[in-house]
Amino acid sequence: MTQTQPGQASERAPSDFPGYATLFATNPVIWACMSARQDVFSATRFQWQRLNKGRPSEMFGSPELRVLEEPWMGGTTQDLLARVIQDADLAGNAYWALSEDGELVRLRPDWVNIVMEQREFRGGRMGWKKLGYLYQEPGADPVPLLVDEVVHFAPKPDPMATYRGMSWLTPILRETANDNLMASHKRQFFENAATPNMVIRLAREVMPDAFEKFVSKMDAAHKGAANAYKTMYLGGGADVTVVGKDFQQLDFSGVQGAGETRIAAAAGVPPIIVGLSEGLKAATYSNYGQARRRFADGTIHPLWQNAAGSFHRLVAPPGGGSGAVRLWYDARDVPFLREDRKDAAEIQGLQSRTIRALVDAGYEAESVKAAVMSEDWDLLSHTGLFSVQLQKPGGTGPPIEPTPPEEGT
Repeated sequence: MTQTQPGQASERAPSDFPGYATLFATNPVIWACMSARQDVFSATRFQWQRLNKGRPSEMFGSPELRVLEEPWMGGTTQDLLARVIQDADLAGNAYWALSEDGELVRLRPDWVNIVMEQREFRGGRMGWKKLGYLYQEPGADPVPLLVDEVVHFAPKPDPMATYRGMSWLTPILRETANDNLMASHKRQFFENAATPNMVIRLAREVMPDAFEKFVSKMDAAHKGAANAYKTMYLGGGADVTVVGKDFQQLDFSGVQGAGETRIAAAAGVPPIIVGLSEGLKAATYSNYGQARRRFADGTIHPLWQNAAGSFHRLVAPPGGGSGAVRLWYDARDVPFLREDRKDAAEIQGLQSRTIRALVDAGYEAESVKAAVMSEDWDLLSHTGLFSVQLQKPGGTGPPIEPTPPEEGT
């Protein structure tokens, strides 16, 4: 476990990154959970967001975002975010630096050490101060990097470290091992017989040579999945006793499903999203919609917010870096997060009625549109005219003369 002890001046890179990468490549449950996180997380894009009186307002783009839109030659924002979340899932940390040619460079997490200095306070020591990073590839000289030169994305902090993050795979290593053992058990079940285990007893008079021949013939005729369910013929003196249980008697799917659910819970992915057995048992359209919202609100949106704050140091905000603009994410075009058609139509209907009411009340149309889309009423600008008739108050036009009544009426 990564940790910092008194006297250490760095948080060392984790040594379990290759092992976690192997789990990702060999365990189907971990693969499914990480793929679900990666597919949704990488579907967004970065935008600038104005802060109006400290409150988030409209979003817009600028040329300064090009380094995030094309992080390297031929790369896209989706490619960048996919590698970011993959490193964070496997190592708990993702490190990126801007090279001299203007491209973003991935720093492999297990080759990065965080350099620190102990703080002095009132004659004693109080915590650690981060000075920078030390990146060293095997067989190469180390590369020192300052704090403001590295993007450090660590969504889950390690409780035994000061700045380093922890992979969500760490607390479920035992569940992962159990899942692999159950997969191995299924393989052995089919390789050996694909039927319950049996004990065959022979008469005492059977000689060792005859016993060996009998075992060889039994294995050749009945061992392996290809020989499953074949009729067994035994000579005199042989007695068969079933000592094992099949998958149904063992409730194998229930045991394995519980382990899969715990892995999915650690990943923050509802089982129904990745099609695990426990989730499919309660699979309905309503349940899927609720699981999707929980996955988006409880897992993906916090990751996006952290990523936007981490990458903010690499791009200069337009307008000289004023505090009224921040780097943010735009998830409006993410297919996974789109509302159902009925809900979207209802939302658009409410927005259109709000726009109509505000325009009729005398507000400028463009300011009404900006205020409704960004949910910021401070963007409204009034024309100074009355609602409905849109006339200036206290008008000086000539009064309308009443029509005199006709004679005889």
